[in-house]
Amino acid sequence: MFTPGTSLYAIIIRTVLVYLAVLIGLRLSGKREIGQLTVFDLVVLLLLANAVQNAMVGPDTSVTGGLLAAGVLLILNFVVARSGLRWPKIRRFIEGSPTLLILHGKIIPEHLRREGLDKETLESALREHGVMEVSQVEMAVLEIDGSISVVPLGSDTRRVKHPIKNLHHQ
Repeated sequence: MFTPGTSLYAIIIRTVLVYLAVLIGLRLSGKREIGQLTVFDLVVLLLLANAVQNAMVGPDTSVTGGLLAAGVLLILNFVVARSGLRWPKIRRFIEGSPTLLILHGKIIPEHLRREGLDKETLESALREHGVMEVSQVEMAVLEIDGSISVVPLGSDTRRVKHPIKNLHHQ
């Protein structure tokens, strides 16, 4: 059941290192909702999972090694999620922050570029919110979950104390 010469501690350490590397890599790759994944994104995720599997368990192909790596991943995910709730800086690092895409009817092109969005994708999101023209938008925000929130011009935003306080805006 356990391959001689492979330490359980080595599997734990390797799994932690791979988890952190993949987490940082996915974080740097941008914001996307699961429903927005393209076939290309899905292929990359599947190949990534396969590529890092050996890095986590090494030569150990036993059930014990695989279950240990899976358990470590689940525990790490739980710890990271709880840490994000407790410490906002960790949450912002892991999840990112919302990005302002349109303000007062004007697209912010450098924010679109940085987030890897094109104008057509943004316009599609506007149409989903019933807005036909960029000029009809008070504010559009790429949220941390990859969705785009749209506040049409003329909306009562007085109830929102600081509508763009925590947004990534330069």
